[in-house]
Formats: sequence, structure tokens, C-alpha cells
Amino acid sequence: MKRYRNSLSPPAGTSAEYAGNAWSSARDWGLLLIRLTFGLLMAAHGSQKLFGLFGGKGLTGTAKGFEFLGYHPGKVFAVVGGLSEFLGGLGLALGLLTPLAAAALIGVMINAMATVTAAHGLWDTDGGVEYGLCIAVVALAVAAIGPGRLAVDRLFRWGAGGWPAAAVALGLGGIGAAITLSL
Repeated sequence: MKRYRNSLSPPAGTSAEYAGNAWSSARDWGLLLIRLTFGLLMAAHGSQKLFGLFGGKGLTGTAKGFEFLGYHPGKVFAVVGGLSEFLGGLGLALGLLTPLAAAALIGVMINAMATVTAAHGLWDTDGGVEYGLCIAVVALAVAAIGPGRLAVDRLFRWGAGGWPAAAVALGLGGIGAAITLSL
């Protein structure tokens, strides 16, 4: 039986897709689609905070919002939050340092949920945690699954995903969030 990355055999019903030495599969292209869409949107969201692009408030406006939330000095936390989204999003889009990119997004979303949305319940329509939770879960899932063969990380050991990569993403994201929330 041929061994496949992250499994002993191909997923049920997909033998033809994994047959031979194909350079990529529908799985790899699907992961690329998720990574590009999700990652580039998160990078754009971070660029709203950092650079005022796409209708964002830029660093000064974001810093004022962070100060209002109790993060002092607001500019430092605005840079940290904006860079986490921008670099984390780019990392996921490229499939570069995927567990660390996921950790950056998980950490910033934990902070957003804890300080802004948790008091409003689950649903985004009520200002709740739905959106932030979805972002954190997708980032964690990409770290766990791995970025696929159409990623820079395919060249490195951590590029296969798995429990260790997921643990790094969740652990570092949680630690970063806990440190930030304790300041």
C-alpha cells in the first residue's frame, strides 16, 4: 500500500485523485483556495489597521480604538494587532510558517473575542463571537491539516501539519493572547 502524506491511504473515494505521483491533488488546490482567500482577506484586514487601506482607520484611528478598549499604549497594541493579522494572513496565504501564521491569527482573535465580542453572545448580528471564532478555527484547522503541496512550507518538516503543528498554533496563540490580556 502506498503511503500518503498524513495518512496510510488516500481518503475514501479519492483513489484516482491520489493515484500515481501527481504533483498536486484536488485537496492541495482546495487548501490553496482556502489559504489564499482567508489569508489575503486577513492580511487586508490587518492593512486597514496598519496603513488605512480598504477604508480602514490606519494606525492612529486604530490606536484610539485600542485605547478605548483599555489597551495602553494604544499605538503599540494597534501595531501588534495589525501585524498579527497582516503577517498571519500573508503567512497562511503563502503557506509559509503555517503554524506561526495560524498562531498570530488565533491570538488576535482570542483577544478580540475576550475584549469586544464575548459580552454580546454568539451571533455576529448581535456583535458576538461568531466571526472571531470562525477565523480562529479556520486558522487552527489549516495548521492541523497542513498547507498542502502548493505551499512554501512543503519544503520543511512542519509543512505536513498534524497534531504538533496544531498544538504550536493553539498554544502560541493562547499564550500570546493571555500575555496581551494580562497587560
